Amino acid sequence: ALRPLLLRSPQALYHSYEHNEPPPYREPESAILSAALTHVPSHGFTQHALTLGAKDASYLDISANLFPKGVFDLIKYHLVTQRLGLKDRIQFHDENMGVGRKVRSLILERLRANADAGLVGRWQEALAIMSLAENIPPSLRELGLLADEIWFLSGDTAVDTSWYTKRASLSGVYAAAEVYQTTDQSTEFRDTEQFVDRRLEEVRVMGSAVAGTLRFLNFEAGTSVNLLRSKGVRI
Repeated sequence: ALRPLLLRSPQALYHSYEHNEPPPYREPESAILSAALTHVPSHGFTQHALTLGAKDASYLDISANLFPKGVFDLIKYHLVTQRLGLKDRIQFHDENMGVGRKVRSLILERLRANADAGLVGRWQEALAIMSLAENIPPSLRELGLLADEIWFLSGDTAVDTSWYTKRASLSGVYAAAEVYQTTDQSTEFRDTEQFVDRRLEEVRVMGSAVAGTLRFLNFEAGTSVNLLRSKGVRI
């Protein structure tokens, strides 16, 4: 009964806010993968950790071999479940708290989840596995979904052209912060927090500069159109 479930490739279903989505993992998959994550701090992102997870979940050791992408499935499980669980890890009760501060808090909370799971010391292994050619597309997709989740939870409702640039910028900030966190030896990852603040400030300044340039170009374009019209040119 277990085999058909484990042969099915796990799907990272992005949850909808209009209706409830089914869980992204079946119970046997979730049981094995969640148990395997507890062994990663000691054994790394390895097939051995998957085997131990299967044993802890009361399945045959060989069940771990049925995950089609091996340890990448273990990494992806952590990414998906932590993204979906972010809304439960942090709530905002201050109505006057701006979007920027909420984005900062959500980034730090997501990074804190890596630390709480004891995975920071092993996360460079995960990054190396995610950088393999076959794993890059799903890894980037999951990063994009995380950025989208953070903007949504922060209360951002803009649907203009900035939708794409904001998510791309946030993806870059989070990815860089995650790498930095793996080298952070400070107490409670305070250096990582400061790193996030610097990157967010850079994005803010760059965004302001781009917005100012676009306003200038729009003004110049409008002025040129009016000048041409005043000379009888049909536009």
